[in-house]
Amino acid sequence: MSIESLTSTPEAAAAESDVVISRDGAVATITLNRPTRRNAMTLDSWIALREALAELALDDATRVVIITGAGSDFCTGADLDKRAPMHPLTRMRQINATALAVAEFPKPLIAKVRGYAVGAGWNLALLCDLLIASRDAQFSQIFAKRGLSVDFGGSWLLPRMVGLHRAKRLVMLAEMIDAEQADALGLVSELVEPEELDATVARFAAGLAASPTVAVMQSARLIEDGTTSSLRDALENEARSQAVNFATDAPAALRAFVEKRPPAFSGEWQVPQPS
Repeated sequence: MSIESLTSTPEAAAAESDVVISRDGAVATITLNRPTRRNAMTLDSWIALREALAELALDDATRVVIITGAGSDFCTGADLDKRAPMHPLTRMRQINATALAVAEFPKPLIAKVRGYAVGAGWNLALLCDLLIASRDAQFSQIFAKRGLSVDFGGSWLLPRMVGLHRAKRLVMLAEMIDAEQADALGLVSELVEPEELDATVARFAAGLAASPTVAVMQSARLIEDGTTSSLRDALENEARSQAVNFATDAPAALRAFVEKRPPAFSGEWQVPQPS
């Protein structure tokens, strides 16, 4: 099995599993665990990542998830030496299902990036809600240097993030860029010194874990949908989302405001159910 939750034997799990889940209170971390391959992903690895996300999506105790890589790198994309013996279109559709699982994950998702994040590995990080990078990180849409076209959502992500011509340059030239350049392009949420990466990600995760995650994630999806929707559609989507919030964490926020204390958000549905 290529996915393992860290429970009583983390050393054994880390030794055997391509994808490892660890938990610290309301924050879970998914570690891509192929450090000798710079966390390049086989098809089984991509499927294991999807299964990990599915597990954590249904875990009420988990409010925030971090994705990171074991060792010195985040992820160098697909392991081209370990291609599954199946039709390439079938294989790519399996990998695409993982990309959708990342993009549609219902809780805040943070990419913690150090070292190399290239190809599908970079697009994996970009699909997360926040990308926090160490200044030693390096990025590339490396596909062209492997005789491949962009995948793992890059053709959808990059034009929306950096515009058409910059997206084409990143993909067509497959240049390696450093973290400062990625930040200047707006492709990094927070850029920190290497020794500050763990603490910064932990601080962001703790803040999100204490937030009204239902409302926060609705806002994130509204912003994404707003890039392709009309104003009329965006306003209607906002109205529906607020209706959900009024029956979830908004009442707790109002009570805390009246009582002059910090709110405590549970993310639970507040409408009484018939007995």
